[in-house]
Amino acid sequence: MSQNLEQFVRHLHHEIDEYRPVDWEVDWADAPLPYKLYRGVPAVKLPSEIPLTLTERAVEDEVDVTAISHFLWYVFGLAQVSQMAYETDTDDASSEESPVAVMQSIRRLVPSGGGLYPSELYMYLKVKGLAEGIYHYDAAHHRLVVLREGNFDAYLEKALGQRCSISECFGAVLVTTVYWKNFFKYHYFGYRLQGLDTGVLMGQLLEVAKRFGFKAGVYFEFLDQAVNHLLGVSEQEESAFAVIPLSIKSVDEWVLKGAEPKERCTCAQLCRELPNVRYEQYIRSRKVIESPMLVRINEASALKDSAAFRWRGLKEADKRRALKGQGVVQLPQVERLAYDLLEASRRRYSPGMDFIARKVTVAQAASLLNEAAASFAYTNDLDGEERVTVYGCFYGVDGIPDGAYRYDASQHGLHPVRPGDQRGWLQSGMSLDNVNLYQVPLCLHVVGPKDHLIGALGYRGYRIQQMEAGMLVQRLILAACALGFGVHPLLGYEVSTIDALYSLEAEGMTALIQLPIGPYRPRPRFEGGLHG
Repeated sequence: MSQNLEQFVRHLHHEIDEYRPVDWEVDWADAPLPYKLYRGVPAVKLPSEIPLTLTERAVEDEVDVTAISHFLWYVFGLAQVSQMAYETDTDDASSEESPVAVMQSIRRLVPSGGGLYPSELYMYLKVKGLAEGIYHYDAAHHRLVVLREGNFDAYLEKALGQRCSISECFGAVLVTTVYWKNFFKYHYFGYRLQGLDTGVLMGQLLEVAKRFGFKAGVYFEFLDQAVNHLLGVSEQEESAFAVIPLSIKSVDEWVLKGAEPKERCTCAQLCRELPNVRYEQYIRSRKVIESPMLVRINEASALKDSAAFRWRGLKEADKRRALKGQGVVQLPQVERLAYDLLEASRRRYSPGMDFIARKVTVAQAASLLNEAAASFAYTNDLDGEERVTVYGCFYGVDGIPDGAYRYDASQHGLHPVRPGDQRGWLQSGMSLDNVNLYQVPLCLHVVGPKDHLIGALGYRGYRIQQMEAGMLVQRLILAACALGFGVHPLLGYEVSTIDALYSLEAEGMTALIQLPIGPYRPRPRFEGGLHG
């Protein structure tokens, strides 16, 4: 089994077709909904008047249901309806089909692979205007579905290995993944996207929390079965990926740093403390195909005993490895970007073939990289080290010689890797012709260890790496949108080609995701907001 999973992870990154049946066809007519719906379960309607601006706010003495309503919508709510016309492949003049089709989509403020949104948000809340308990955020109706009422401070503290005082928090976010929501399209490749999607969502959540003055910490290590039991989800269909406590108090007041747990705790012990709950759900798909490898790798990644947790308290991931070598291109010192997070999120656009060749200044490139690096520092339960970083190919950027570089956040400089115009190399590495990289001035890559942290964290390490990559991707997207650029995150490239471009093999690193960034000319489309 372990050998099969090791091969599975390798193929996810390099040879995904090895795990996709040759006769696999996407049944769009039986596609699942991009959001989870419960049936016959009590729900609390959230206030629907959402302020359409999101800058930093004064910290409130008490969090109420209105603040939670705004917070959830900014993080994961349905924000816009969009209609866009595009040409079809109909060449037959006698065909009755129109050469133009209309695509309609419901947009959220965060991207998702294929717009499928496999992640779900659950919340443990102790706020004014709501009964204490466990809730599911029903994005389709902007409401909270009541799953369990009561105080679960002690239960969650044990599930986190007693490394957090939940009693000092007003709640916690529990992020899960529903396997079928993107497995139906991407088959097992969906597992890689599930980690990235979760990370993108978490990146948005942490940025929104900052604007509200909430203090947040990400726990990657928790007792999986116990958290899933608390939520009432089936591990054959869905599993928790992260637990994020929220508080208006400083982190030092609720994070138990370096403290040994008072008692060892196991999933079996915790699950006996609460009765099972199961609720009827509607997913729209009439036929759901089993995904045994996803169940197996999540089982192999699960922690069942608090003694297995590798680190105790939370640390801020801000230790960056300074680069060595000559000829570092020093970027100009720039101030942090001041922007409306909601406006930047709503402007998000994946240009595809709509990038246009216009000059980008060194100040814009410096602001993009500086903002992403500065905002990425976050409190987590790992070791505080930098695990993902940014490489990039620059072309036609005033003040930066054309070439491939690694960004050194500690020096705010670019370490040269390969000089000259690399657009031909990048284009040859594309597995899909959906972006013209000759029109793109900045093509960035999020890079991480080639062993996917499996050596240090087991198979949970792969999931964590994808999540951290997604978190950095969302910071890059927000910074790019604030600067007026388009970003098109994609995985449709040959990993070996990009790794060779940056000579990553010798460093034990690999490219995790590619982000073309630059000016664009958007296609005409109709858009309308869903809240106001």
